[in-house]
Amino acid sequence: MTNTKRMKEDILRMSGVNPRKCMKCGKCSGTCPNYDEMEYHPHQFVSMVEEGRLEPLLASKSLYTCLSCMACIERCPRGVEPAKLIEAVRLLKERQKDGNHLTANDIPARIDDDMPQQAIVTAFRKYTK
Repeated sequence: MTNTKRMKEDILRMSGVNPRKCMKCGKCSGTCPNYDEMEYHPHQFVSMVEEGRLEPLLASKSLYTCLSCMACIERCPRGVEPAKLIEAVRLLKERQKDGNHLTANDIPARIDDDMPQQAIVTAFRKYTK
């Protein structure tokens, strides 16, 4: 089994998503509040995982640009859950490099008065193992 095939299986297992259900309508991407900031959009993540094109995803800043707001999940007419795929690819990358992006001690320096608590919790969840 190739490394790419093993990674794809890991992503599908971790996410519980069946990307073959996607009909590529783009509604998930159309509702993404961070669409303009992402190199690869939610519907592209689904297609790329389906096709096994994982290296560009693993190298993409879009992994950390996703807000994990789950708007793409709510909008999908077929029940494909792009945000769960993005989370699984992010987790796979973190496991591969065995490192953290954020520790509890880093948080106070990054907080400003306008930042909602949810953003802090989400960032901590996204950037730690």
